[in-house]
Amino acid sequence: MLEKLGLAALHRVDPEKAHGLALRALNAGLGPSSGPFRTDRLRTQVAGLDLPNPVGLAAGFDKNATALAALSRTGFGFLEVGAATPRPQPGNPKPRLFRLTQDQAAINRFGFNNDGMDAIADRLAQRPTGRVTGLNLGANKDSTDKAQDFATVLTRCGPFVDFATVNVSSPNTEKLRDLQGRAALSSLLTGVMEARDGLHKPVPVFLKIAPDLNTDEIAELAEVANSSGIAAIIATNTTLDRDGLHGPHQTEAGGLSGQPLFEKSTQVLAQLAGLTDLPIIGVGGVGSAEQAYAKICAGASAVQLYTALVFRGISLATDIAKGLDALLTRDGFATVADAVGSRRGDWA
Repeated sequence: MLEKLGLAALHRVDPEKAHGLALRALNAGLGPSSGPFRTDRLRTQVAGLDLPNPVGLAAGFDKNATALAALSRTGFGFLEVGAATPRPQPGNPKPRLFRLTQDQAAINRFGFNNDGMDAIADRLAQRPTGRVTGLNLGANKDSTDKAQDFATVLTRCGPFVDFATVNVSSPNTEKLRDLQGRAALSSLLTGVMEARDGLHKPVPVFLKIAPDLNTDEIAELAEVANSSGIAAIIATNTTLDRDGLHGPHQTEAGGLSGQPLFEKSTQVLAQLAGLTDLPIIGVGGVGSAEQAYAKICAGASAVQLYTALVFRGISLATDIAKGLDALLTRDGFATVADAVGSRRGDWA
C-alpha cells in the first residue's frame, strides 16, 4: 500500500524529478530490504557469474551508482549501473523523459548524462559485497574517438565491477549506433578486450544491442560477437519505433521502452539465440513473471527490467522472481537453464 501511494505521488511530478526522488527514497531506507528471492530452481549462472535469481536491474536506473547499498537489499538477482563516460556530461536539454502511462512505456533522450568515470569508480569501489554488479560503458557525445572511450572507462572502473557492458545501442548519442556495423564493432571490441586483459581480475564483457536491426544485421552482429571474446549479449536497448502509441508524448524524440517494446525485443532475442551460443540477457518490456518467462523460453538466460518499475514499483523484482519460480515448477523445469530456448520457435 505504501508503495502504491508513493508511486501515485511520484506520477504527479515531472518524470526526471520523480526518478531522482525515487533514488533518494531508496537511500533513505524506504525500499524493500529482504534481498533477492532465492530458490534452487532460480539460481542461475551467466558468463561465470552466480546469480541468486535471473531478474536483474537494467542500466539507467542508477546512472551514477549512488544507490548501490539500497539496491543491494532489493529483490534483484544482479544490478547494472551507468552508463558511465570518461568525462562528466550533462546530457541533452530538458525535458528529456516522458511517461506514456496508457502504454506503460517511456521515451527518453537523456544522452548519457552522468558524473563521469572517476566519480562512478569511487562509488563502485565502496559498493557492498555479495551482489553481482556491472557497469554500462558509454562514450562522450563530443568524443573524437568513441570506440576508445569504452576501453578508457573499462580500464578505470573495471577493477570494481563484476561485468561490463559495451553500449553501442543507445539512440540518444549521435552516430553511436553506427558502431554496430561489422568493421566498426570488431575494432571497438578488440580495443575493449585489450583493456579487459590489462585488468588484474577477470571481468566478463557484455554487448548491448538495438532492437531496430534487420535479419542480416542481426546475423552480422552475431558473427562479430562469436569471434570477439565477449561473454554475453544484452538484447535489447530502446527502440525508435512509434507504432500504436497513445497520448501527447507519443512523437517525442528518443528511445522508447516499456510494454510496446516487448514483442520486438523478444523476436530479436530469439533470432540471436539461433545464431550464437553466448548467453543472452533479455530486456525490453518485461513487466510480469509471464513476460520474463517468455524471454527465457525464447532464449534468454536472464532478464532485466527498468521501465516497468515506474508503474509497478521496486518490489516488482521480487514479484517476478516468485512468479518465475512458480512457472518453472508448473512446467517441470528443475532450473532456469533447463527452460532457456525451450520455445524459441514461437518467436524466431
